[in-house]
Amino acid sequence: MASGQTSSAPVEVYIVDADPTQRRALAGAIADRAIGRFSTRLCATTSEALGSPRDGANAIVIADLETIGGAERLCDIADPGLSLIATSARGSLNAAVAAVRAGAIDFLPKPIGAAALLARLEATVAAWPARSEVEHSATKAEEAVKATASDFGGFVSESAAMRAICDQIRRMAPSRAPVFVTGESGVGKEVAAEAVHAHSGGDGRPFVAINCSAIPKELMESEIFGHVRGAFTGATEDRPGAAELADRGTLFLDEIAEMELSLQAKLLRFAQSGSLRRVGGSKLKQVDVRFVCATNRDPFAEVEAGRFRADLFYRLHVLPIHLPPLRERREDILPLARLFLDRFAGEEGRGFKRFEPQAEDMLLAYAWPGNIRQLQNVIRRAVVLHDGEAVTAAMLPETLAATVTLAGSGNLTVQARPDTIAPFHEQERRIIENALAVFGGNVPRAAAALEISPATVYRKVKAWSRPNGGPQCAGQT
Repeated sequence: MASGQTSSAPVEVYIVDADPTQRRALAGAIADRAIGRFSTRLCATTSEALGSPRDGANAIVIADLETIGGAERLCDIADPGLSLIATSARGSLNAAVAAVRAGAIDFLPKPIGAAALLARLEATVAAWPARSEVEHSATKAEEAVKATASDFGGFVSESAAMRAICDQIRRMAPSRAPVFVTGESGVGKEVAAEAVHAHSGGDGRPFVAINCSAIPKELMESEIFGHVRGAFTGATEDRPGAAELADRGTLFLDEIAEMELSLQAKLLRFAQSGSLRRVGGSKLKQVDVRFVCATNRDPFAEVEAGRFRADLFYRLHVLPIHLPPLRERREDILPLARLFLDRFAGEEGRGFKRFEPQAEDMLLAYAWPGNIRQLQNVIRRAVVLHDGEAVTAAMLPETLAATVTLAGSGNLTVQARPDTIAPFHEQERRIIENALAVFGGNVPRAAAALEISPATVYRKVKAWSRPNGGPQCAGQT
C-alpha cells in the first residue's frame, strides 16, 4: 500500500464529470465491484475536487476531458499525490496521447465498462510504490533527470534526447495502455520495452518477448497463442503461447510490422477481447497482458501501403516512443562504449579499463549504421581478440578506420575525399552497396560484415531500387 494509507483505509477516487448520470454510474460500478476498497467523491468541476479534503497521501482522479476543458487542463489538477485517469466520449488516438502527455496515467474512452474501470483502478494502486520511489524522492528525481551517463533500465542517458525518453517511460509505465516503440534496427527497442515493464510496478510479473521477423510464418500463430496436442505435425503436447505466459504482465511483440495480415486480424481480436484460443483447440482462455510493440519500419507508411491493418495499428499505437539513432545522440557513444568495455572485460577476464584518445575519436567519428548493437559488437570483438589496460585505435575494426584516418600528428582527421562530406544517406547507400558487391549480392554475409540485420539491408535496397539502380541482392528480383 502506498505511503500515507493503511490496508484498511479505502482509496479515495474523485469522479469529475459535469453529467450527474455519468458520475453516479461510475460510482455505482465501483461500489458494486469493490465494496470497501474504494471511496468515491462526485465532483461536477475540478475546483470541487481540488477543494475536497483528502485523508490519505494518494488518491485517484477520473476526469472527463470535456468537463475540465480539454487535455491541456489536466496540468491544473496535477499533484504529487494524485493519479489522473482521463475519460472522454470523443475517444481517439490523439486524445489519448494528449492526455498522457499532459500528465494522465491512462485514458478510458466512454462508455466505460465496469470491469475495465476496476482493472485500471487496481493497476493504479499497485503501481504507487514504484511511483513513490521515482516521483516522491526529490534526490532520486533530480538524479534521474540531470545525471549524465546514468543507467536507466539499460539505457545510457547522457544526451538530452535519451533523458527525455527516460522521463517519457516513467510517465507511461504505470498505465496498462499499449506502448508502440519505433526506431532503426539496433537502437534498443527491446531495452525500452523492458524499461516500461520494469517501471510499471509489476514486480514478479512476466515479461515475454517474441520476434515476429525471426519465426516462420506457419509457426507464428502457435508461438503467440499456443497449441493443443495434435494440432499439427510435431505438436506432441499442449503448449501455452507467449500471450498466456505473459498473463498479468507484458507481451512484447518485436518487429510487429513483419506479421502477416491474417494473423494481424487474430491479434486484433485478442487485443480487443482479451480472450484467446490455442491452435487446434476449442476453449477460450481469458488473459490480461500489457502490449508493447516495436518496429524499425515507418508504421504509418506500412498502414498506407496495406501491409499493416489500420484497426490493429490504432489499437496498439496509443503511447508512442521513438528512439533516435546513435548518430543523433553522439553524447551517448562514449558512455555506452565504456559501459560495454567494463561489462565484456569482466566476462572475458581481460584487463581493459579505458580507451586511448585516438580510439575514442574513432568511435565518435563513425556513423554507426547498426546503432547500439553494432557498437556493442565492436567493443566485444576488441575485448575478445586483445588484452591490455586501454583499447587502442589498432584494436578497432577496419570499418571504422575506413571512415577516418589518423594523421601523422596523432590527431584524428576525416579523410579528405568527397564521399566523407556527402550526406549521411548517400554514404550509407554507398557502404551497403559496396558490401553487397564484395560478397556477390549475398545479403546475410554483407549484413554480417556491416554488423546490421539482413532485414535492414533488404529494406534499404528495396527503397533504393530503380531501373538503373544499385546491385541486386542474391535471391532477390
